[in-house]
Amino acid sequence: MQLYHHPYSLDSQKVRLALEEKGIDYTSYHVNPITGKNMDSSFFRMNPSAKLPVFQNGSHIIFDTIETIQYIERIAVFSSGNGIGDIGCSSGEVLEWMRKIQEWNPKYFTLAHVPDKYRIYVSKFVRQVLIARMAESPALASAYHCKLREAYDTEHKLKDPEVLRRSKEHLVGLLDEVEAQLNETTYVAGEEFTMADVVLIPVLARLVLLNLKDEYINCRPNIAEYWAMVQQRASYKRVIGRYFNGWRKYKTLIKTWFFVQIRTLLKRY
Repeated sequence: MQLYHHPYSLDSQKVRLALEEKGIDYTSYHVNPITGKNMDSSFFRMNPSAKLPVFQNGSHIIFDTIETIQYIERIAVFSSGNGIGDIGCSSGEVLEWMRKIQEWNPKYFTLAHVPDKYRIYVSKFVRQVLIARMAESPALASAYHCKLREAYDTEHKLKDPEVLRRSKEHLVGLLDEVEAQLNETTYVAGEEFTMADVVLIPVLARLVLLNLKDEYINCRPNIAEYWAMVQQRASYKRVIGRYFNGWRKYKTLIKTWFFVQIRTLLKRY
């Protein structure tokens, strides 16, 4: 089994947490979206959306995050020798929470909280990568052109305050619902850790990365207590903590920023 992913990708974090929690072995391939590696023709042919993660098991390829997590659960059931069926897989309540959390798209919220200097610089770099890939792979030119239009559309939407307002309102509503739930249970869907928690944890980690912990987490005491607790899990430490806890987040971000600047200076897209 192979997973094409990157630590910056929220959905990649969700799938990796699921793999770690279920103890599934897999081959890891880092595909950095900020440096445009997800636009390389070999990856783009497999996944023209260029979104991460991509999970592959033989000829079976899955792009959807929730579907991937459910597939991982089924693999864990079969591997344990408990037979077939839904035993050991997420209940209806867990799945409902997973989908509810997944409905919030972090894209515009995240980009809106990145300093303009860095966001615009990386955006221009990625557009140059797309233009270069179009020239290298004429057969994929139309698909690359769609991604180029999408990049320009993203920049346009980021200028619309209504887009950010809707994203923020959606996030606040979600967190308020989680806060109320955690007043009744230890974890999102009950007293035991489930895949619903796997889907929520990266959302909280993103808020911390964006220095928004006080505004969105600490002001909700149940979520703040929950966040402190889930950071102690081995899966969190391997998937998120090793890249973004403390000084590590600066190392991860500076390494990527340096790479983009060098490639831009040398015009090697």
